[in-house]
Amino acid sequence: AVVSTQSGHYGRDLRMSLPNGWQKKVSNSTGREYYFNTATGESQWEFPEGSNAGQVRASHLLVKHNESRRPASWRSDNITRSKEEALEILKGYISRIKSGSISFADLASTESDCSSAKRGGDLGFFGRGQMQKPFEDATYNLNVGEMSGPVYSDSGIHVIIRTA
Repeated sequence: AVVSTQSGHYGRDLRMSLPNGWQKKVSNSTGREYYFNTATGESQWEFPEGSNAGQVRASHLLVKHNESRRPASWRSDNITRSKEEALEILKGYISRIKSGSISFADLASTESDCSSAKRGGDLGFFGRGQMQKPFEDATYNLNVGEMSGPVYSDSGIHVIIRTA
């Protein structure tokens, strides 16, 4: 429903509940209400759509190996490392992230074998049936802000952080 608020601004009926992870705030400069996504840090004037209901948002860092369904990436035309070597590399990345020596996004930007590296590993929102099953299951089993251990898929070995 579209209603007129006290300010005369036309927008969504503000009596509707906000989707999970969203907060209503007031701008210091304009006094207008806006909406803040606590998972992504993004702000917007428009009421957040509930279109992400049932979906999750995640970032990941992928390490491919010679058994990956496509053993090539933006980093290398021919990936020859073994699955065991890929796991050791990924474990090293997890240690660096947990130690705080580098952020997940910064490491994914330079080391992930997925094209999502250019977005710090961010895959955006997705629902059930859109990702490979092991990846989907691992992501849905994480709490927001939680990081997985190694997750095996046909693409390679991932570490995943759920962001919404």
